[in-house]
Amino acid sequence: MPDAPAPRPALDPIRLADVPAPLRVEVVEATGSTNALVAERARAGEPAGLVVVTEHQTAGRGRLDRVWETPARVALTFSVLLRPDAPPQAWPWLPLLTGYAVQSALADRVPEVSLKWPNDVLVEDRKIAGILVERIETPAGPAAVVGVGINVNQEPEELPIAAATSLRVELGETFDRTDLLIQVLGSLHALEPLLAQPSALRPAYADVCSTLGRQVDVHLPGGEVVRGEALDLDASGALVLSAGQGTLTVSAGDIVHVRPTG
Repeated sequence: MPDAPAPRPALDPIRLADVPAPLRVEVVEATGSTNALVAERARAGEPAGLVVVTEHQTAGRGRLDRVWETPARVALTFSVLLRPDAPPQAWPWLPLLTGYAVQSALADRVPEVSLKWPNDVLVEDRKIAGILVERIETPAGPAAVVGVGINVNQEPEELPIAAATSLRVELGETFDRTDLLIQVLGSLHALEPLLAQPSALRPAYADVCSTLGRQVDVHLPGGEVVRGEALDLDASGALVLSAGQGTLTVSAGDIVHVRPTG
């Protein structure tokens, strides 16, 4: 007889009550999109700190409206409501800050974890987490809905694409998703003040960003593709790319790391 599948326990709301204030976690069994749920609550006046995590996200979205779907009880799929007390020019740093928080939380388990600008977390060149930050207008002022999806206990055949990975695939272990969520939220809470200090966030992010120094293809919103070396981040978090005899600054685009030849 084949081995029985490993148990996939539910998240533990009791332990999740211990996250640092003002964070407060609500667990839902299934939803189309945690970002949509949190955005709706934000427009209804919900204060900052709400976290909605689902056991099964059925119609999640990534950048460029890509679908993010996972089997039940294997991933961490959650959204956080933030109302940043930071100037408007700092808001583009939010996805980078979130990626840095996730990378910091995973680094003790997977030392090779790195960041791909602007919103992916990688193990080598395999995607282990993605981030989608949406700015929404509410009666209390602008808010940020920070969506995070982390591949935790998926088997290889459960991953959405061949270039994805999970903690279980990388380390051969089954992880407690409740403990991991507490750690990631603690990291985000501790690092959030860096949003108002881009001069400190910029070198910290750059130090763990595997995009910098690489040849990349940038798929721009209008459909143009530009290839060049990713040189640096500017003061707003945009990517500075070599382009011909000069440089190109990219604030939005889909990045593909070009594999070295030979």
